[in-house]
Amino acid sequence: MAVIRVVGLGPGDPDLLTLGSLEALRRIGRAVTLLAPPDLVLFLESEGIVIARDRLKDASLFVRGSSEEIESFVASLDDADLAIAVLGNPLSDFPGLPILLRACERRGFTCELVPGMSRATLSASITMPLIPLPPLSDHHGWDDLVEIMARLRRSCPWDREQTHESLVPYLVEETFEVAEAIEEHADGELCEELGDLLLQVLFHSQLAMERGKFSIADVVDTLSNKMIRRHPHVFGDQVVANVGEVWQNWDQLKALEPAGKKRESRLDGIPKGLGALQRAQKMQEKAARVGFDWPDISGIREKLAEEIAELEGAWAVSDPSAIREEVGDVLFTLVNFARTIGLDAEGALRSANEKFHRRFAFMERRAERDGRNLSEMSLDELEELWQLAKTEAA
Repeated sequence: MAVIRVVGLGPGDPDLLTLGSLEALRRIGRAVTLLAPPDLVLFLESEGIVIARDRLKDASLFVRGSSEEIESFVASLDDADLAIAVLGNPLSDFPGLPILLRACERRGFTCELVPGMSRATLSASITMPLIPLPPLSDHHGWDDLVEIMARLRRSCPWDREQTHESLVPYLVEETFEVAEAIEEHADGELCEELGDLLLQVLFHSQLAMERGKFSIADVVDTLSNKMIRRHPHVFGDQVVANVGEVWQNWDQLKALEPAGKKRESRLDGIPKGLGALQRAQKMQEKAARVGFDWPDISGIREKLAEEIAELEGAWAVSDPSAIREEVGDVLFTLVNFARTIGLDAEGALRSANEKFHRRFAFMERRAERDGRNLSEMSLDELEELWQLAKTEAA
């Protein structure tokens, strides 16, 4: 039987037609366009898509959801594949979509949906170029931001070249910059860095929409549904006594979701790209939720002493493989210690790194002030500088 593919055309500008929608139309080869502006129709024809004109009595009635118009159209279809090109996103801008889907189902047609850029997403006219953005001094809203992202993909050579894969380093970098702003209690920087991180979410969503996969609206909808589903004690009538029960319910609900059902272990799903300390702490937290944990801190302290003794034993016999393994065990146990007393091991190490950086930089400045270089100093002189740095650059 025929495939009826409902494809979103976006707000009407040929430059804003997503790559996914264009490819979906090309694969079908012929299409009925609903209220598309003439320049967009001409663009589609230039891309080799045959526009089936005069197939509809009243396209405006079809779009608004006239049962009579839609039923009559579906009854006139043959067994050849056909695309129905709708301005905007068919899921949000085509009220007649449910009626069309039911009518096609009765005829035995296979229906496919390809989302496009929602007309509401871009505050733009169907028949005119995009309106100028407001002056920089004005306050911008969510729709403005989505429009800015779309324009960047349309007009900036660098943005047009990007892919999901090429953006990964920037996503990671922005995440760490947010964490750094939080740890430095820098509210102004935090506001800016959160914006940079949000841009990455918008960028990936824009790329996905251009491929006809999902849009930022789908991201928001998916997240909202997930938060509601996983918090029945907030959005439902379930009662929880403490944070531990919240985590227990969270894990149980995650296990029932499609991704959770594919996991063979409770520890699956923790990203392997996390820092080693972060990943260790995540695994320990998940294990602790099923009771695999020390009854009190004394057990971990004893374990830490045991691991250090084993490291000393490996060192004594000069066994490189054993030394590496025991160093890992000591670090893993230290992370467990931090977790048990409520510390973030990764954050604690980052703070230690910054403290060392601050003190070492002080040593460099002090040596330079005295016309010397650290590499020229004796170990005793370096130790003296270090002790001074501990006081002056704590």
